Amino acid sequence: MCKSPYVYESRRGYIFYLVRSEVVLIVFWQKITRVLWWYYFSKLIEFMDTFFFILRKNNHQITVLHVYHHASMLNIWWFVMNWVPCGHSYFGATLNSFIHVLMYSYYGLSAIPAMRPYLWWKKYITQCQLTQFVLTMTQTSCAMIWPCKFPMGWLYFQNSYMISLIILFTNFYIQTYKKAASRRKDYQNGSVTAVNGHTNGFSSLEDNVKQRKQRRD
Repeated sequence: MCKSPYVYESRRGYIFYLVRSEVVLIVFWQKITRVLWWYYFSKLIEFMDTFFFILRKNNHQITVLHVYHHASMLNIWWFVMNWVPCGHSYFGATLNSFIHVLMYSYYGLSAIPAMRPYLWWKKYITQCQLTQFVLTMTQTSCAMIWPCKFPMGWLYFQNSYMISLIILFTNFYIQTYKKAASRRKDYQNGSVTAVNGHTNGFSSLEDNVKQRKQRRD
C-alpha cells in the first residue's frame, strides 16, 4: 500500500500519479489493458499519415518532428503493452486521445472549403499538445517522488521523452506561428514600400516628360 498525505489509493487500485503493478481487482486491470491496447493500435493507424503524405507527394509535411513523434510512439507503446500494461499509463493516453480528437477534427473540417475561414484555432492545438506534455511530466514526476513499484527507469525515460517532445513542438510552434507572422508583416511592409517606390518613380517620369515638353516649346 502506497500512502501519502496528498493522495490516496482508490478502491479500484489507481490514483492520479500511479497505478500499482499488482492491481487489486484483476478484472479492472484487464479492462485497462484492453483499452490501452486499442490506444496502441491507434498509434499504428496514425503512422499511416506518413504513407498518405508520400502518396500525395506532400514531402514538405514529412518533417523530423512528424517521423520522430509517430515512429517513437509506436515503438514505445509496444514496450508498454509488453512490459508495463498497467494503469499508470492511462493518464498520458487519455490526454493524448483527447488532443488527437481535436487535431483530426480540425483536419476533417479543413477538408470542407466552406469551413476553412472559421479554422483560426490551429495554433491552439499545438498549445494543447505542449500542455499535455507538461501535465504528463507532472504525473510521472509524482510517481518518482512517491514510488510504488512501477519501474523507476521507465519513469526517467518517460520524462526524458516528454522533454524531447517539448523541445521539438516548441521549435515547430515558433517556426510555424511566430516567425511566419513576422515574415507576413515584413512582406506587407515591403509591399507598401514597393508600391510607394513605384508611385514615386512614376511621378518622376511624369516630371521628366513635362520638362521635355517645356524645352520643346
